[in-house]
Amino acid sequence: MKIDWAALGSVFGVSLVVTVGLVALFTLGIMGLSRRERAVAEGDSAPLAVAGAYVAFAGCAAAVAYGISLIMNKA
Repeated sequence: MKIDWAALGSVFGVSLVVTVGLVALFTLGIMGLSRRERAVAEGDSAPLAVAGAYVAFAGCAAAVAYGISLIMNKA
């Protein structure tokens, strides 16, 4: 059995980048919701922060759905 180390390294690199990207996107969503909580506590509204949070969470959901579709189409 031969191991294709270049392919293994490529898979590792792509999975690392995608994981870090998803964590960053989810963190932006959490920060947007936190900003809304702070604005509500101060008596203001933060519609842009909430919209940004929803967009970030939708991006996370789309990335997960795309990953699942890649797995399902390969089977």
